[in-house]
Amino acid sequence: MIGVAIATRDLVKRYGRRRALDGFSLTVPRGAVMGLVGANGAGKTTWMMAVAGFLRLSSGSVDILGRGPFDAAVHSGSFAILPQDSALPLEARPGDLLYRYARMQGLPVEAARKSARDMLHAVNLLDRADNSIRSLSHGMRMRVRLAQCFIGSPEVVLLDEPLNGLDPAEADRMRQFIRARRGRQTIAISSHNLHDIEALCTHVAFVEKGRVAKTAMLESITRSVTRVAFTLAARPADMEALSAVVPGATFAWNADAGTLACTFDESAGGVAAVNRKLLPALLAQTDVIAVRSGLSLEQAYLGNAGQRGPDVV
Repeated sequence: MIGVAIATRDLVKRYGRRRALDGFSLTVPRGAVMGLVGANGAGKTTWMMAVAGFLRLSSGSVDILGRGPFDAAVHSGSFAILPQDSALPLEARPGDLLYRYARMQGLPVEAARKSARDMLHAVNLLDRADNSIRSLSHGMRMRVRLAQCFIGSPEVVLLDEPLNGLDPAEADRMRQFIRARRGRQTIAISSHNLHDIEALCTHVAFVEKGRVAKTAMLESITRSVTRVAFTLAARPADMEALSAVVPGATFAWNADAGTLACTFDESAGGVAAVNRKLLPALLAQTDVIAVRSGLSLEQAYLGNAGQRGPDVV
């Protein structure tokens, strides 16, 4: 299966009468960063646990790197997972712990020591190498767990809520850390933070009720040449004036985000032409803070899930 890192077909996992996975099929290309998006209980974490071999499936097939379902003897050194609720040994020290994991990945002694230092530097914890895990904050422990997943450069890495509990500065650092691995490793990320998914991923899968409802490259989901959104200081009072400059367009105001979306057809002349017409009309009524063409991932997801969007005006 050239070009495929993970192939899961028709996965079913039953807990009594409930199906946590109900025909879940997903293929993750090699080198992709796949984001799993869905509500609580949709099946994202269960899928990861199934791929990692942590639970027994009722039916379906899993293939990792063309070598069949997870087998420690076969996939050792090539696969890693960060479960959402995993814990570290409290009396261990980050430097020693990462060294041991590097050795378990098959690295020679000196290479393991270097890899441990490099990973601690990458997650901004080199100065805490000799502190006990017990003494570290929740965010620091999360960064040790991230380092643990990537030590030895495994080919496939699964991350469940990897940025949970990080402060804004460290979350941004970890986004850069993960983005730097695009194309070099295959990564699957489950997160309720759609901003993180949009910032990190090359592909996205919408998960609903134990199944994949939609999967595509992120760019194809969020990019649109027939929509532009303006972040405004206030809602325009005269919507008729806006409709007059772009005939046939539909306008939708999102009060929570302070954005006005304009959806139009090809006869409007494209985004640049619409901007040239609308910006003066908007500026005559309010300040324009930002302009964005296409959809955010959140908008695309909510639209796919059929949830209520902004009011059409």
